[in-house]
Amino acid sequence: MRETELAIRLEQAVCGVVRGQEATVRKVLACMFAGGHVLLEDYPGTGKTTLAKAISKSIGGAEFKRVQFTPDLLPSDILGVSVLDPRTQEFRFHKGPIFTDILLADEINRASPRTQSALLEAMGERQVSVEGMRYDLDGLFFVIATQNPVEFRGTYPLPEAQMDRFSMQCQLGYVSAENETKILMDQAESHPVKSMEPVLSREEIIDIAAAARRIRFSEELRYYAVALVAATRNIPEIQLAASPRASLALMKISQVVSLFEAREFVVPEVIQSVAVDVIAHRLVLAPESKYSGQDARQIVAELVQNTPVPV
Repeated sequence: MRETELAIRLEQAVCGVVRGQEATVRKVLACMFAGGHVLLEDYPGTGKTTLAKAISKSIGGAEFKRVQFTPDLLPSDILGVSVLDPRTQEFRFHKGPIFTDILLADEINRASPRTQSALLEAMGERQVSVEGMRYDLDGLFFVIATQNPVEFRGTYPLPEAQMDRFSMQCQLGYVSAENETKILMDQAESHPVKSMEPVLSREEIIDIAAAARRIRFSEELRYYAVALVAATRNIPEIQLAASPRASLALMKISQVVSLFEAREFVVPEVIQSVAVDVIAHRLVLAPESKYSGQDARQIVAELVQNTPVPV
């Protein structure tokens, strides 16, 4: 399949810079092709920003913008603002950085909840409403947000509605000593991202996304995906369960991963491989569950093991 070859070409280009993160790179790219957004949560220096830059540099014609989230950042700094034109005495709207193809929301949990909410409409409906006017975000619109899990001072936890807008939450983690040695070699003279050339066009990205939607997702697997998500609603330890948006994300991302694997249809193993990253971050555990050391990712992993697989 031509689209599979194109997707793998992009994956290889990104993995050539982001060493030792092949599994996470595929998940992030699958999220982009599925029309979703991804939250990267990991320790400082693990390559979150490099991953976002490498993806944008690999796509010809794709516009990339970065917003460094800080406590004093305002919604207008993201969405845009109307400025008075002295010549015409009329207000003209100047678009903010959200009007782009790939947006890196760096350290998103450092901004106030008011500023974080500026992304809700754009991520959920691919549109922005400012001063009574609606502006559509056409074509490729992909948000890569990052946050550090170990920093709590001066941060604002993302609200449940914001977390639900992210199709996946992924971790990079530390690479092996062998891959870390390769990183040192790559950056001996300059950062390899600077020398990256586009391997796909913006139009080819849209073609891959369209091809993924044609991957067969059987009725039995639809019931299976819904069963995985619905199981979170019957667990006493979970205060807020996953919504149908999780089921949709599970289906779409499974289709893209199947395209990467050159499959014409989705199999249960593909759904299981992405279920934790798609579902876990949407859950809110009851206070007593948190204090007892339970983890949402562990709960979802157990659900995947215990939910009957269609045969």
